[in-house]
Amino acid sequence: MAASQVGLRSRLRDIVGASTNWRDHVQAMQERKALHTLLAKRQEDLPPRRMKDSYLEVLLPLGSQPEIREKYLNVHNSVRFGRILEDLDSLGVLICYTHTKQEMQPRSPLSIVTALVDKINLCKKVIYPDCDIKFTGNVSWVGKTSMEVKMHMLQLHDGDYSPVLDATFVMVARDPENKRPAFVNPLVPESPEEEEIFKQGELNKLKRIDFSTASLLKMAPTAEERNVIHDIFLNTLDTKTVSFRSRILPPNSVWMEDAKLKGLQICHPQERNIFNRIFGGFLMRKAFELGWATACSYGCSRPFIVSVDDIMFQRPVEVGSLLLLSGQVCYTEKNYIQVRVHSEVYDADTREHHTTNIFHFTFISENEVPRVVPKTYGESMLYLDGKRHFAAIMKEI
Repeated sequence: MAASQVGLRSRLRDIVGASTNWRDHVQAMQERKALHTLLAKRQEDLPPRRMKDSYLEVLLPLGSQPEIREKYLNVHNSVRFGRILEDLDSLGVLICYTHTKQEMQPRSPLSIVTALVDKINLCKKVIYPDCDIKFTGNVSWVGKTSMEVKMHMLQLHDGDYSPVLDATFVMVARDPENKRPAFVNPLVPESPEEEEIFKQGELNKLKRIDFSTASLLKMAPTAEERNVIHDIFLNTLDTKTVSFRSRILPPNSVWMEDAKLKGLQICHPQERNIFNRIFGGFLMRKAFELGWATACSYGCSRPFIVSVDDIMFQRPVEVGSLLLLSGQVCYTEKNYIQVRVHSEVYDADTREHHTTNIFHFTFISENEVPRVVPKTYGESMLYLDGKRHFAAIMKEI
């Protein structure tokens, strides 16, 4: 089936009964309350599904329909990766609704939202703006209330579709009012290959728990990591004064405090999702664009995205929020730049800031880049966190 971002989102609106008019959104949400009766009391009450039941193919006809090309085009005459993030987010949700579809029931009682972007790995540097793109994907693992979705993006070249990227998202199902978790259909693997995919989904979940448990916000760095930081510290001491406070920047290096960019976004109703909060794909696009600009200004040349990983959606962003984005180069190695983008909402009434997302992007620059150097303990922890993410990505690709 052919679809653009607009096509995907209109299908999702039909599934949940969302209104296209902002002024009608309160009434539309009220009508969803009646769907509570359709929720399963136990997962065992729901019919099991196969991986092929949720399989979808979506065409983005950039080659055959030039009129939609403009929205996807960047200044380098390639495809804007931020737009691809939006499409992946919408497709991931639609795949989950396909998995949980109830027969004879046009509207779904479930509110399915993105909980996590586990990873997106790219195998092509450039995505062409004048060749058709095909997205494929299906549910690959299921818990009680969560679903892992694996998606692939391919692009048409000389009559054949060749791989561009692989993505793994985790979605959660909630009740019609998006307040409490809701059960989803179990998944039954049908072949040894599918059993392996399902097992990998379980391993991914355990890996995330381990990574979170060892977070530098909870636990001290390892002995090896402490040595790395101490070596950086010794390397920046002023040998003339021999003082703990006097620091000198080594050659071909940049202080971490000088390797950041900030941005502000007013969250308008146009960017809302089907549940009248800000669309996760929009947040990813904005964070990616700031991350790209941070890498571009740091490396002084065009960066290419290599990987996106571990984007946790910690809290929803309400329409009307002020979204503050902060991009930081936190680790570098040869041509690679690891960028962390922190997003938070500012509530003008309470004057409070709340973190909504942390994004991790790995870029490769055309030239070798200067080494980023932390000065404070907090920056050193950011440096080690970036180093961990970079090491995990390199292992993957």
